[in-house]
Amino acid sequence: MLQKVGNWNFDIFLFDRLTNGNSLVNLTFHLFNTYGLIELFQLDMVKLRRFLVMIQEDYHCQNPYHNAVHAADVTQAMYCYLQEPKLAETLTSCDILLGLLAAATHDLDHPGVNQPFLIKTDHYLAALYKNSSVLENHHWKSAVGLLRESDLLSHLPTEDRLNMEERLGSLILATDISRQNDYLSEFRTHLDKGELCLTNGGHRHFILQMALKCADICNPCRPWKLSKQWSEKVTEEFFHQGDIERKHNLEVTPLCDRQSNSVANIQIGFMAYVVEPLFVEWSRFSDTRLSMTMMSHLSLNKQGWKEGKDKQEASSSRVSEEQRTPATKDSNSKVLPQGSKGS
Repeated sequence: MLQKVGNWNFDIFLFDRLTNGNSLVNLTFHLFNTYGLIELFQLDMVKLRRFLVMIQEDYHCQNPYHNAVHAADVTQAMYCYLQEPKLAETLTSCDILLGLLAAATHDLDHPGVNQPFLIKTDHYLAALYKNSSVLENHHWKSAVGLLRESDLLSHLPTEDRLNMEERLGSLILATDISRQNDYLSEFRTHLDKGELCLTNGGHRHFILQMALKCADICNPCRPWKLSKQWSEKVTEEFFHQGDIERKHNLEVTPLCDRQSNSVANIQIGFMAYVVEPLFVEWSRFSDTRLSMTMMSHLSLNKQGWKEGKDKQEASSSRVSEEQRTPATKDSNSKVLPQGSKGS
């Protein structure tokens, strides 16, 4: 199945079942091998596999969405973007290594709740990172910790290792959804001015950040069969957080309130306000068949959720109307006087 890893329709759920839950390890190892990164960076294969197993195990399998399968899915999407002509022609081996590492570790040790939840419950991570990009900082530091524990890059000069760790952090921090508009505005400005030059290291790094951001939220751009599964999983995780908030008498985050929200509502809003603006700009940057395919899926999936929502609302309306309307009696039936018997 790995020969199809560059196909946008790649079914990560099927691949995870075929690998007995080891999709992240097998996929990432394959991509390192495909790019020749093991030889180029003289990586010890035993250390590399151990490192990848440590990454996979550091994801919480009980999370419906933020788990190792999501990380594998993002890594596969990142590979698709790295294969796009503008990137494939200009990225260095170090860029590719960091792009794949960032994708694989971008949600490492995710607790299954969002930053506002950590802040309002006085979680130690919120205090540690001063309420700023709390989860993303934790993912980055966790990744660095595993890199050092595995000694994967210990043979490289200290300065090079530290530089790679910083660049890795810069990529992971870019996935902070609260800073979405900042990155999108900068991306749009670069494109409007036509000033992106991928021979420039800083510009290449920025495009890697944007690629990772796209990979992280690309589920609505997948075929409906895959996209719908991811939508249901992320909503399940949201609603679980809302249940915890309600149980502990905390203000329930609107997005996480199963009593007032639905998968369709959440997805329609997410697509319109977060996903579509980002992928419109990515399509401007990389005007390829893949971009057209993603935008087509996005449009179809958005329509699919809208139609589902309309049907659900129509059905609810009919039920409400039936409950309000008293049952009418058969005009031909005879009403027997109290106490009388029918013949």
